[in-house]
Amino acid sequence: MGRLLLLKCFRKDIANLPENRYNKICENENKERQKMKIIMLGAPGAGKGTQAKMIAEQYKIPHVSTGDIFRANIKNGTELGKEAKQYMDQGLLVPDELTVKILLDRVAQDDCRGGYVLDGFPRTIPQAEVLDSALEKLGEKIDYAVDVDVPDENIVKRMSGRRACLKCGATYHIEHIPPKQEGVCDSCGSELVLRDDDRPETVQNRLKVYHDQTQPLIAYYTEKGILRTVDGTMDMQDVFRAITDILG
Repeated sequence: MGRLLLLKCFRKDIANLPENRYNKICENENKERQKMKIIMLGAPGAGKGTQAKMIAEQYKIPHVSTGDIFRANIKNGTELGKEAKQYMDQGLLVPDELTVKILLDRVAQDDCRGGYVLDGFPRTIPQAEVLDSALEKLGEKIDYAVDVDVPDENIVKRMSGRRACLKCGATYHIEHIPPKQEGVCDSCGSELVLRDDDRPETVQNRLKVYHDQTQPLIAYYTEKGILRTVDGTMDMQDVFRAITDILG
């Protein structure tokens, strides 16, 4: 009670509130002050991008996608964007150091003061090490690495069931979000197709790259004590509830 009385002396706006209401205000303010920096991990098709967007909306923090950052910098003609474009125009990978520079430039903006959720970076241990080193120089660190875990066979089935309308961009799934008429887009009536990226053989190749390059990040963040794993085979909302239980 002593702490309550002391703080109420300095907070005229809450001076006359009952203790339970006061404690609730303090709890909300602490959440607002807490900076939550999150990395999303998971195989292609695991649903981490969808969960990243839901986390961003729930916690009022930006969903930071490296693909979106590259496109924005190149479109706006920034110095970093011009530098990245030189590599991309030659068909080369953008160096990790430059990618992190572009990323740090984005998370230094005002809307990231309360934190952010990273989607699509890092993809390899060297990238993670460059990111950690850069954040450490700023006196910051990643708080959570959330792994949306889905077995390969589930991902192949999930992605090979996708159908897309090339005319209007609408997407469906033959089991989970089927069109009203099989093979026909509800929105514009055009034919639905299985995109090359979603064909089983392509998905298998993407999963191999993931296991070779990205999955080692699981051990990396486990060693740092910040990895949290959720069962990605559950319903989308159940996965999200499991994540929010972790984040608080």
